[in-house]
Formats: sequence, C-alpha cells, structure tokens
Amino acid sequence: MARSRKKKQTNPTSNGNGMSHDFHPDETDQAILQYLQHNGRMTNAELASRVGLSPPSTLERVRKLEDRGIIRGYVALLDPVSVNRGTVVLVSLTLREHGHQPLEAVKEALNSLDEVLSVWHTAGDDDFVAKIAVPDLAAYEQFVSRRLSAIPHISRIRSTIVLSTCKDSTELTLDGPSD
Repeated sequence: MARSRKKKQTNPTSNGNGMSHDFHPDETDQAILQYLQHNGRMTNAELASRVGLSPPSTLERVRKLEDRGIIRGYVALLDPVSVNRGTVVLVSLTLREHGHQPLEAVKEALNSLDEVLSVWHTAGDDDFVAKIAVPDLAAYEQFVSRRLSAIPHISRIRSTIVLSTCKDSTELTLDGPSD
C-alpha cells in the first residue's frame, strides 16, 4: 500500500502547514495526490496502475511527496454521531490583549483540548475560530464554563451551533500543472 513512513517535520521552506511554497506538481504527482485524497488505503500497485507508472516509481514519488510534507498523513474519517461527538460548534474567540505571548498561550491551550478539532488564527473581528465536537449541548455548556472560559487572555466567546453539515470534504482541488 502507499503508506506513510514516520511523519516528517515541517519543511523549512513551507508555509507553516507543511507544504513547500515551491512545489510545482507535474500531472503524475497531481494524479497521485488526487487518488490518495480520495482513497488513502489504495495499494501502491493499484495507484501505479492508475497513474501509468511502475510500482517502484510510484512508491518513490509518494515517498518524496511525504518527505516534502505535501502528504501529511493518512487517517480514518469517523462518523461523529457514531462515536458520540455529533454536536459540532464553531467558536469565535476574541482576546483581551494582543502580542506574541497571549497568542501563543491561547494556541497552546486550545490545542490541548480534546474537544477542539481545528483552530484557525484569524484576521477581522475575532482572533481565533475553533471547531468543537461534543456529545450534546449540555456537554458543550460544561466545556465552555469549565475549560474554555478558564483559558487566560480570552475576552469574548461566541458560539455558532451547527444544525447540519452540507459539505465536509478533506479533498483539495489541485490546479493544472505549472509551466
């Protein structure tokens, strides 16, 4: 299978998300990335057949994509309701004060909370937006009152409860090859 070896640290020429600024995929790399985004469990032999390369050449390309941080890992996507995390809330946070120390402290605190799935540092009215998954609204209320409110430097918490998910994709559309 086209599987990841040990996860590599972020490339020093990256944008902070692991992807190199100077990555210019050819058509074959784009095809590999599209197939693996759709099915990360695809065997290397099947992937090679689909992209028209030998299995060793395909594996070498996949490993290069992993080593450069383009492919960050492989995961199983769980159904939140089935694992008792069906209530999703988007939380907008505003800080009391700005500066390196408060920002880093809030990032670290949010990253340590199991209920927090994603955190984005944002520009605009709010400083952070976080995606929270909990069993129900009572659990969310406890999360806010006991854990989120305890984080220093936060002055405002605004909650948007997700009623239903219309689209939730992990696949990134890739542009055509660069010339």
